[in-house]
Amino acid sequence: MSQTYDYQQILNTIEESLRPYCNRGDIADYIPELAKIDSDQFAMSLCFNDGREYSVGDFRTPFSIQSISKVFVLTIAMQLVGEELWGRVDREPSGNAFNSLVQLETEMGIPRNPFINAGALISTDVIIQETNNAYDEILDLVRRISLNQNIKFNEKVANSEYSEGDRNAALAYFMKSFGNINSTVDELLRVYFAHCSIEMNTLDLARSFLFLANGGIVPYTGDVIIPAGSAKRINSIMMTCGLYNNVGDFAYSVGLPAKSGVGGGIAAVLPGEFSLAVWSPGLNENGNSLRGIKGMEIFTSLTNQSIF
Repeated sequence: MSQTYDYQQILNTIEESLRPYCNRGDIADYIPELAKIDSDQFAMSLCFNDGREYSVGDFRTPFSIQSISKVFVLTIAMQLVGEELWGRVDREPSGNAFNSLVQLETEMGIPRNPFINAGALISTDVIIQETNNAYDEILDLVRRISLNQNIKFNEKVANSEYSEGDRNAALAYFMKSFGNINSTVDELLRVYFAHCSIEMNTLDLARSFLFLANGGIVPYTGDVIIPAGSAKRINSIMMTCGLYNNVGDFAYSVGLPAKSGVGGGIAAVLPGEFSLAVWSPGLNENGNSLRGIKGMEIFTSLTNQSIF
């Protein structure tokens, strides 16, 4: 099925179709460094398990992946502690804001899922506690799966987030009061904001999600990242929890497991086939890329390729 389409032409069509949406949406200006980004940018990259790659737009421009990094830290946490992780974080959609304290109090310091901020703090805490250097552990994984040894943290973005990180500090202290955080809150926040600041372009990002489209194995190298069963579980959590409070609408309109970030990126996979990454900084009211969601919807509509 995947060989019957001119994918480059499809991406070109998507880019052209989205021109009326230029400058729509809001930049995540509550993070000072992200407030400086030009919202009139768009990129999309498509990578297949068999090595074919297609891109359009500003696909060589790096951007801060923000909450997309939660997929990577979840992957590492699952590698390190396996099923033990699920005693500390649940796997259900939250229905609340990604940085909400309300649900966390009701549920005794157990985050609803690993893709809200509190849940990602748990994954980050696992990495700090179980490895000698959490920063190196995270960068090593991202470089392996993206095939780009130059991937790095953006210290300006990380420091910018740290300076405005009171809500995340509150989440961390609250969970620590329930015994669900073992690191110091300061170290936890510094590692957390570091991995959120990782810079990639859409081609890097699409490549980095291919292991989830290929049963836990990087298809270009044969590098085994996680067992196939773990890849299936991460994909299922992306499907139900990956786009904040847009997750139901995204499943309806796009139909792919995906994770978004307030930097304007979205990465999605069709297991057994491909990964797809899009970037456009203008966000909708739920903190997801407005043009990114529309672009992915057009893609799955034109190709009839989704999990449904």
